[in-house]
Amino acid sequence: MIKVSGYQLFAATVFFQLGTTVVFGFAADAGRDAWIVILLSALIGTLVIMGYTALSKMMPGLTLVEWFPKQFGPWLGIPIAWLYPFLFIYDAARGISDLEGLVPVTLLPGTPTWVILGSMMLVIVYLLFSGVEVIFRLAGLLLPIIFITFLLELLLLLSSKNVIFSNILPILGDGWGRVWKSVWPFGILQTFGETIEFAMLWTFLKQEGKLTQINLIAVMVSGITITVFDMFAIMVLGENVFQRNVYPLLVLLKQLSISDFLDNLDALGVMYFMTTILLKVTLHLITAVLAIRKLTRSQSYRLPILIAAAVTLWTGSNMAQSVTDHLFVGTRILPYNLWIPLFFVIPGILLTVAWIRKQQEPGYE
Repeated sequence: MIKVSGYQLFAATVFFQLGTTVVFGFAADAGRDAWIVILLSALIGTLVIMGYTALSKMMPGLTLVEWFPKQFGPWLGIPIAWLYPFLFIYDAARGISDLEGLVPVTLLPGTPTWVILGSMMLVIVYLLFSGVEVIFRLAGLLLPIIFITFLLELLLLLSSKNVIFSNILPILGDGWGRVWKSVWPFGILQTFGETIEFAMLWTFLKQEGKLTQINLIAVMVSGITITVFDMFAIMVLGENVFQRNVYPLLVLLKQLSISDFLDNLDALGVMYFMTTILLKVTLHLITAVLAIRKLTRSQSYRLPILIAAAVTLWTGSNMAQSVTDHLFVGTRILPYNLWIPLFFVIPGILLTVAWIRKQQEPGYE
């Protein structure tokens, strides 16, 4: 039976929550107060994730798509459950579209897009066929490497003369309005609400009693990491550049050089992006495949993997005409039309129903 360690689940969760936010600049609309948005989003997002883990504990041994038939019955529960693998595949396609926008203008200018996306998808399909354990082991292996590199960059930035601490002042100088506008719904749901996907994977955890603790630590680590990225981007680039630039992390790393002979360290930013997008898209698709297998009672992984990968690649390749359009859909349309209902409203109703039924069980105190 497949089992993963607490550290492996922690590493995969952190990678998933970091996602593309380490490159795009989280909550740029809030300007110099973006770091406050991240901390508030992480705090409220923790409560949302605790609701997901509470559902998992109320229905031990069941995955996300099994919760709904359990509480709502098959006629209502199964159609609702099918919405989730479709959403996971769509979110994976958005990750591929992110890749389509960044790599050609950074690492591989002039390279055909289909070569970049096709190569990435081949690696992802290989990981999917390798199975859940291999994906989690890879996350556990890569996490220390990413964070060591991150710490080295911070040290280089601090040793330079580019960090201007006054750029984050005055704190809340424009009030709470733009902060709350960035916190809800995008700030909470894009990074932390998406973690509901892991409800397809929590049943693989060896130490089931540590599920809540692992998620709390993961949210804390990912939240602090994104906060530090944004704070340094604001302090080095200034509020205006941070707000206007699509890829502020890459611009930030361009400011680094080592003894005037090693520069262009923005390639490290692309490395972050490639690593996190590889793992995030893989996790989107493995949860979608597991959900489809549960709902169809299929014994095979092969066909669901191939179908999910093909749909993801085609959708991601044809999703948006420009990076600006892509970001507009992700920040203004997707949260209200899909994420709020599927990450917040429906799970909230489910939690209420499950709690009421738990109270009515014989012998419950």
